[in-house]
Amino acid sequence: MDRFVSTYTMRLDSKGRVSIPAPYRTVLAKDGTDLLYCHPSLAEPALDAGGSRLMAEIEALIDRYPPYSEAREELAAALYGTTETLKIDSEGRVVLTDSLKHHAAITDQVTFVGLGHKFRIWEPERFRTHLAEAREKVRQLRHALGSRAENEGSSIG
Repeated sequence: MDRFVSTYTMRLDSKGRVSIPAPYRTVLAKDGTDLLYCHPSLAEPALDAGGSRLMAEIEALIDRYPPYSEAREELAAALYGTTETLKIDSEGRVVLTDSLKHHAAITDQVTFVGLGHKFRIWEPERFRTHLAEAREKVRQLRHALGSRAENEGSSIG
C-alpha cells in the first residue's frame, strides 16, 4: 500500500508526542523519508501532513504561477513558510509544535485521516463535525448527479 487510507485516533503522551499510525509509517518509509512534513491546512482547522509526495504537490501548485508573481509569493509563504519538518523517532512518534496544535485546536488527542498522497490531522471532535458535513455534501452531490443522469437518459430518444 502506498496511499494513506483509513482513520485513526491517537492520544498525545505526557511529553506531547503522538504515534503516527503504523500503516502511515509504512507509506512514509516507502516514500524514502524518516521525516514528516506538516503545515496548517489552508482550508480547514486541521494539519496537512506527509512525505515527499506532499512536498511535490506543494511545488507543483506553486509552479503553476509565474516566478516573482504576487500569487506565487503568497502561496509559497502560506505553504513553505508554515511547513514544519518533524523528526519521527525510533518508536514512530512526532512532537507537534505549539503553533501546529494551536491551528488545529489539538490538546490531548488527534485523528489521522488518510487522503491518499497525504493525510490530515484533526482534533477528533472537529473531525467528526467535518465528516458529518462532508457526508451530507456527498449525499446532495450524489442526488444531484443522479437527477442529472435521469434527465439526460429521458432525453435520449
